Amino acid sequence: MRTRLSVLDQSPVGDGFSHADALSSSVDLARMAEELGFTRFWVAEHHGSPSFAGTAPEILAAVLLARTDRITIGTGGVLLPRYTPGKVAEVFGVLASLYPGRVDLGLGRAGGPAEDYPDRVRLLRRMLGMDGDGPGLPGMAPPVPPRMWLLGAGTGSAHLAGLLGTDFAFAHFLNPGPATAALSAYRESVARRDGGAGPRAGVLAVRAVTAESEAEAEALAQSVLLWRSRKDLGDDLPLPTPRAARNHRWTALEAERAAVRGRSLVWGTPEQVHARLAGLAEEHGVEEVMVNTLTCDPVDRLRSYRLLAECAAVGPVETSAAGA
Repeated sequence: MRTRLSVLDQSPVGDGFSHADALSSSVDLARMAEELGFTRFWVAEHHGSPSFAGTAPEILAAVLLARTDRITIGTGGVLLPRYTPGKVAEVFGVLASLYPGRVDLGLGRAGGPAEDYPDRVRLLRRMLGMDGDGPGLPGMAPPVPPRMWLLGAGTGSAHLAGLLGTDFAFAHFLNPGPATAALSAYRESVARRDGGAGPRAGVLAVRAVTAESEAEAEALAQSVLLWRSRKDLGDDLPLPTPRAARNHRWTALEAERAAVRGRSLVWGTPEQVHARLAGLAEEHGVEEVMVNTLTCDPVDRLRSYRLLAECAAVGPVETSAAGA
């Protein structure tokens, strides 16, 4: 079975570019993703970051729904502890009413105290009429509810997603180690809820970058690894250019963090990256991979997604990726 590809967009800000440039690039990327046949396009939520521009995913999702025609648009995700379930229900009730069948509501538990997160998710589902117990609250529940996803990098949200009957996406790019355990926990929880019926597969979100040659792809990857290693060490900066990364004198701590983060980054030629993503999908039993690509220059990011989509359209190639 051919692996479906989707996009997780964090609206990255590169050195020399503005937050406005990053948001404009997200719009360009969504339109291109629809043209190239990606399954869905999600936008993330980050606050106070020099390296990410997406602070209001519900606003950006509304813009992208208006600028596209067919592709599913969603959030990856709304940080539910920051908001009242009622407000989230109102926002996504409006979006789903205007664009029925095209809205994904992805939820994350970061951003605040999460002790009542399961109760918030349950309440949100009731408000949107997603539990089968009635039509939901007046003025909130659309005729076609959004598709709800819980996002996680561990087993907690996976269990909850299965228990509630929502979809689940695992953030491999944040923490690849628990991927197998989390997706297995999700499927087992779904099976218990559904009385042994076939479980949903879940989605794997993977950070990847490609270019026409291995050397070009590695240069882009080194930019990401320098940015990520600095961020891990408390220095959140825009993504550096590949040239800056090439000329950078890495400290021992930066090199150590880059080695760790390199295990969750896939890079290489389009054939290599596509083969590695297909391999990860098979390894984890998923049918869809959500690709997260970060580059300093938006042009490089658009090109990376285009090359990957063109390769995927041809079919898998038996080769290993340069980075994984």
